[in-house]
Amino acid sequence: MLAVRSLTIAGPTPPADVPPAAECFAHLRNPGTRRIYAGAIRKFMSFAGIQRLEEFRSVRRAHVLAWRSDLERRGLSGATIRGKLAALSSLFQFLCDERALPTNPVTGVPRPRSDGLRGKTSALSDGQVRQLLCAPAGDGLKARRDRAILAVLFFHGLRRAELCAIKVKDIHDIQGVRHFRIRGKDQRIRQVPVHPAATVAITAYLDAAGHGDHAAAPLFRPIVSNVTKRLDAALQPSGVYRMMKRYANGLGIDVNRVGPHAARVTAAANALGQGADLVTVQEWLGHAHLSTTRVYEQRKTRPEDSPVFKVSY
Repeated sequence: MLAVRSLTIAGPTPPADVPPAAECFAHLRNPGTRRIYAGAIRKFMSFAGIQRLEEFRSVRRAHVLAWRSDLERRGLSGATIRGKLAALSSLFQFLCDERALPTNPVTGVPRPRSDGLRGKTSALSDGQVRQLLCAPAGDGLKARRDRAILAVLFFHGLRRAELCAIKVKDIHDIQGVRHFRIRGKDQRIRQVPVHPAATVAITAYLDAAGHGDHAAAPLFRPIVSNVTKRLDAALQPSGVYRMMKRYANGLGIDVNRVGPHAARVTAAANALGQGADLVTVQEWLGHAHLSTTRVYEQRKTRPEDSPVFKVSY
């Protein structure tokens, strides 16, 4: 077991100054990635007793190995540890590129093996999806809005932030087919055809909400005042998450499995199970790399299709 923790090994001073903290992750275009990486770096700084960025010059491979061992002792998953090491490596690579450091001490540090391509979030069964789509009862504004949100999530596999960013004007026709204009990660725009079931639900919601003629208005808005204190602002991703949990709990569905990402996994697995092309699904979901989509491909087999349920005596 490695005993190295505090920075006790002094190294030669590189020729360039260490850039300001604000620049270290500026090269990462996605704000979510920047936030996650910054959090991982703060954890490493706490572990190693680093107070100032200049002290990263004293970090050696032994310190990184000690941190990895500490993360393993704490029971973190392999994927989480790989992510934290990736964040640390990204920082050191940036410092190397800026000539503030001669080498990246994370290079060559073994990372936990992948748990495979299956991923953590399970797809829901067709029956569970049907239950959730029908869970918002009544003709009130909230019920209509929630039915529309659930239809958009389960039929289109959008991320929470993507759903909340949709404006009324983002629903438009292309060659006579209704589409969503979706702003994905890194502000990449993709056009996603609207499922007929979602069209019906959205129309019913906008008829009750009354902002269907306001092109620049957010499509999905809060019913009561939320953190923004404005009812004409876009619904927050956290509100979508709480809404899905509430309906799942009411139906007796394991709430730990249900969330907007579960809807994304379910939509992708369902489409792949019905024969959709992997590359087409990649474009549909807005994945930058096909390897990300392959995670969903591994979950396209539904438990209800098992030969177990074909056995009859």
